Amino acid sequence: MHQQRSEAHLSPSSDTEDSDALVRLLAPRLAYFAGVARTEHVTRAAHEMRVPQSTLSRAMVRLEQDLGVDLFARRGRTVSLTPAGRTFLGSVERALAEIERAADEVRADADPTTGKVAFGFLHTMGSETVPALIRAFRADHPRVRFSLVQNYGEAMIERLRAGELDLCLTSPVPDAPDLVARRLDEQKLRLVVPADHRLASRKRVRLAEAADETFVTLEPGYGMRRITDDLCGQAGFKPRIAFEGEEAETLRGLVAAGLGVALLPPPAVPRPGVAELTVTTPRAAREIGVAWLEGHPDTPPVAAFKRFLLSRRGRLLPD
Repeated sequence: MHQQRSEAHLSPSSDTEDSDALVRLLAPRLAYFAGVARTEHVTRAAHEMRVPQSTLSRAMVRLEQDLGVDLFARRGRTVSLTPAGRTFLGSVERALAEIERAADEVRADADPTTGKVAFGFLHTMGSETVPALIRAFRADHPRVRFSLVQNYGEAMIERLRAGELDLCLTSPVPDAPDLVARRLDEQKLRLVVPADHRLASRKRVRLAEAADETFVTLEPGYGMRRITDDLCGQAGFKPRIAFEGEEAETLRGLVAAGLGVALLPPPAVPRPGVAELTVTTPRAAREIGVAWLEGHPDTPPVAAFKRFLLSRRGRLLPD
């Protein structure tokens, strides 16, 4: 009879739909089931869970009907688990414990004092800029935790859209309807050449003077690669690429080895074997900004860190 009732109630068109429908039916009753199983008394369980006894009794009957299995042997208001009920209880307790753990975790992440910020940033921001920002922020928020992701701009935007990041520090500053982005600072770029290069003795250079050079650049998809291509286009040439990498300091090393020249932001520490020249024409700089999802609610720690970043406009980068 139980099985017939269950089949009459659930008539989905596939196994996946059957499982989904069953979960939707069972989930609201699992805590009730665990309470009755623990006390082995419907009245006592109803009192402890602060629900009417009739509600609890009906929920248990419906649970058994939906499963098509007797979970309890009944003697008045006293009940005991059947073998099937014992098997089901073990899984239910584990599921409820996991839900409780997840609830504790999300509450902890949203805690104003000890919560978590998922923050993404560019590789070139990792050596000085981001550590300095976090150190300054934690002076007033010492217990806020960070989940940090270091990547190139497009990859971080993807993770932002996927909900894996709360904020990201990126360049160029994105312009998309589903994102909010704020410009924070500007960073001048340099033409980096080998120390024995024909231009190495110069302080300043027009980018067009490097039109015949071979370039080492970051891979397509990186913001700096897009900026390099755009600036070279403004200077009237398309760069000849000898190497495409993933990290600016690797490119500096390859420049020092004589593999080519590169457009790069200033290094954290001066590198031997290269000369870094100011580009006068076109104006070579990149904007650094912070981005987040439009309409995405902030937890208190994320809101605090966002306010902090916005307060650093014009002084984000180390001198």
